[in-house]
Amino acid sequence: MEVKKIPEVTLNSGQKMPVIGLETAALPLPPHEALISIFIDAFEVGYRHFDTASLYGIEEPLGKAVAKALDLGLIKSRDEVFITSKLWVTDAHHYLVLPALKTTLQKLGLEYVDLYLIHWPVRLKPEAQEIINMKKENVIPIDMKGTWEAMEECYRLGLAKSIGVSNFGIKKLTHLLENATIPPTVNQVEMSSSWQQGKLREFCKQKGIHVSAWSPLGAYRDKWGTNAVMDNPILKEIACVRHKSVAQIALRWINEQGASAIVRSFNKERMKLNLEIFDWELSKEESQKFSQIPQCRMYPGEQFVSENGPYKSLEELWDGDP
Repeated sequence: MEVKKIPEVTLNSGQKMPVIGLETAALPLPPHEALISIFIDAFEVGYRHFDTASLYGIEEPLGKAVAKALDLGLIKSRDEVFITSKLWVTDAHHYLVLPALKTTLQKLGLEYVDLYLIHWPVRLKPEAQEIINMKKENVIPIDMKGTWEAMEECYRLGLAKSIGVSNFGIKKLTHLLENATIPPTVNQVEMSSSWQQGKLREFCKQKGIHVSAWSPLGAYRDKWGTNAVMDNPILKEIACVRHKSVAQIALRWINEQGASAIVRSFNKERMKLNLEIFDWELSKEESQKFSQIPQCRMYPGEQFVSENGPYKSLEELWDGDP
C-alpha cells in the first residue's frame, strides 16, 4: 500500500523533519509487544516521525518497531525515519548528558537520534528517583550553559543530528542563545487551539527556532488532560461544516501556524485520520474564529515550583506566561 509522504519542515540545522509526529508516551504503559504492533500500524498508515523520551520507558519497543519496519519493507532505510528523544531532568548535568544519550541509543538500537531535546528547563539531583511526586528539595537550578555545551557535544559527535529544547519560555531561550555556539533547532511546547502560544511562536520565528506542539488535542484521554480542544464549540462547528473531525480541524490550524504537531493516538483509524490534513485549508473566516477561543494552559508544572527552589512561582517557571 502506497502511503502519502507527510510534508517536512527544514530545521536550522539543515535537517528535514516531518510536520506530524506520533507521540509515544502512555500511562499506563502497554506491554512492549503491544507497543511494537501499535508503532507498526503507525508506519503502515504513513508516520515517519516518532517522538519519545527516556522518561517514557518506551525507547526499546520503538527501536524494535523501527527494525521490524525495515524487515517488513515498510521503510527502505533508517534515513526514512525521524526519531526524537529527550533528556530527563535527573540527567540535566553537564557530565550526564552524553551518557544519557548513549543509553537512549542503546535502548533504541540506533546509531543516532534525529533530534535530542532538553525535556524541561529543570534539573533534579542525579539520585532523585521520583517522577510524579517530586521532592521539592531535589529540584536545583539548571546549569543552562553547561547542559547546552554537552548537548552541542552530542551534535558534534553525530549522535544527535539536531538538538533543541522543550517547555522553554522566551526568557530561558534568550539566556540559552546568549551562551550557545549551536542554536536550538526546535522548542517543543504545549500548544493547541486552547493554548496558542502566540508571543512565544513569534519569538521563536524571529530566532529561527521551529515550534513543535505537544498535546495539540489537549491530551483529552489522560487524567491530567483537558477537553477544551475536543469539546470546543467553535472547532465542532467548523468540523461539522467541513465534514472533518474536530482533531483534523485542530491539527490543520497548528499546521497553518507553521508549527509541527506531536499527536498521540494508538488507534489505527484515528492515526490515519490525523494525517489527512494536508490537501485542504481553513478559510480566512474559519481561522479568525480561533482568536475567540478561551486560553488556558493545560499542564502548569507545579511539581517544579517551591518556596526554596529555583522557581518560586509558575510565573518564574513559564517566564511570566503561566
